[in-house]
Amino acid sequence: MYGEYEIRTLPLTLSSSRQRVERFLAANGLRLDPLDYYAVVTHVDDEEILAGGGLQGNVIKCVAVSDELRGTGMMQSLLSHLLSTAREHGHHQVRVFTKPDNRDIFESLGFRLLAQSPQAIMMENAVGGLTDYCNYLKGLRREGKNGMIVMNANPFTQGHLALVEYASSQVQTLYVIVVKEDCSRFSYASRLAMVKAGCAHVSNAVVCDGSDYAISAATFPTYFLKELSHASDMQIILDLDLCARHLAPALGATVRFVGNEPTDALTARYVALMQQLLPQRGIEVVVMPRVTQEGQVVSASQVRGSLHDGLLSHALPMVPHSTQPYLLSELARQALEEELLTTPKPGLVDEHDNGSHRDMDMPLMQRSIEALRPTFDQLALLGDSRLLPPGEYLQRLGVISERKMLTATHGVNTHRGALFSMGLALVAASHTWHKDHALKASALRQDIMKLAHGIAPIANGSHGSQVVSAHHVDGALAMARHGYQRLFSEWLPYHLSLTGDPYRDHKTLLLIMSELDDTNVIHRVGYEMAQAVKREAQELLQHFSVDGLEAMNRSFVARNISPGGAADMLSLTIFIDSITN
Repeated sequence: MYGEYEIRTLPLTLSSSRQRVERFLAANGLRLDPLDYYAVVTHVDDEEILAGGGLQGNVIKCVAVSDELRGTGMMQSLLSHLLSTAREHGHHQVRVFTKPDNRDIFESLGFRLLAQSPQAIMMENAVGGLTDYCNYLKGLRREGKNGMIVMNANPFTQGHLALVEYASSQVQTLYVIVVKEDCSRFSYASRLAMVKAGCAHVSNAVVCDGSDYAISAATFPTYFLKELSHASDMQIILDLDLCARHLAPALGATVRFVGNEPTDALTARYVALMQQLLPQRGIEVVVMPRVTQEGQVVSASQVRGSLHDGLLSHALPMVPHSTQPYLLSELARQALEEELLTTPKPGLVDEHDNGSHRDMDMPLMQRSIEALRPTFDQLALLGDSRLLPPGEYLQRLGVISERKMLTATHGVNTHRGALFSMGLALVAASHTWHKDHALKASALRQDIMKLAHGIAPIANGSHGSQVVSAHHVDGALAMARHGYQRLFSEWLPYHLSLTGDPYRDHKTLLLIMSELDDTNVIHRVGYEMAQAVKREAQELLQHFSVDGLEAMNRSFVARNISPGGAADMLSLTIFIDSITN
């Protein structure tokens, strides 16, 4: 409470609140970004917003104050409230985007200028922050003519490599800064590792850690939305000013290299403003034509598009060898995600409900998949060798990875089976590609069998091992040792035959359910009921309908049936289809 005024949180999920905030900001020449919004209102009329500010993570945005409150100190009270709220959420380093005429107010609260444009300024209140990052860059600095590249590398392509090799030939030291923001398909850790591996042979290239100060959601949020607007120019100018004012001097860089952009309007505008503004600050801009293959420009977006379509053979030539294992890893992650998003599914977590699971839901499953991403990278890199890794090493890695998954899920076993089957297939796929430069199903199956025979059975009393012992059915290890015979002979061809069918994953799941002795189902409801489940799946596949799937889901939930083993095999089928078709 502040006398006759109070600060309220306005929930932007309510259309009435959102419209009030949008009207207030529009009257002050601003537009709403997605954030939490805090407004100053009076006790008498709480409909009229007199001042307001938004908080998005550790960034204050959309700050405005009405004429009647200027000079009253209410702006400082509002900003103090925002800073306190940020600290309560664990953000002690806070940045702000605001109009230049608010600079004095923020400086009185301990903020310092980072970058400016005619329409906006960027400030920061923390000790350290940009200073610490610039000190890190200064520690990498070498004498001589230095250049720099800022790249997202999502993923690192032949085009990125060509840019690095050309730029390194024009300077004594080339600094490559990798965009840190995790808003891309490939994680920051994966992208940084790809760039380091891809540049390893370039002796004068130094790959730098990324930060919040070079094309981040803090400095350039529109970049990750790929929308071209008036706001984009302001954000681009701020990002370039920050580079010219702080990053380039820290590295002693007098040249910035960039590839031209023939297709993406936002990136093309970024390059155009770079060419216009940086030379005024003593930084030469060199724009390199894009690499082409068979008449087409090589781009990271093309690689991602091919992966999305499950066309690994189209993507592989567009990236250097050092990137290729990461493409396999991403397809493994994508396969798990595709299975999860297949909706409706009987007894399994999907976008509609949690199936027969009380301890799992969609966000938990998504966190589990993300937790497996570093393991998939590691497994793909492990397979990228002349020799297959020993089974004992794979088992140790599997135990460590399982612990990380369980940490992310607070102890819930979400993807233990998928980690085993997908992990073997991923190592085998990477090894097969390394030695054959091809991914034929027969060679892939042989490598899976070799890997599986190197793994010793673990008598740990798990539900799966108990079912295998009691009912003499094949468990996960036995199926792998047989090279997933039924998957390659039946499920994979069937899945491929349904290309273009919007329900091909649903139908493939039903086929797998009709044939697989699912140890998860047997454990839950017994062997006889599991056989009945197989017959139900076969019948629904013969007379397929979405209504039938939804009815089966209701029936499975009522009977506590969850075909988790079939779901794992669907993920594996999707993955192998994507790398061998």
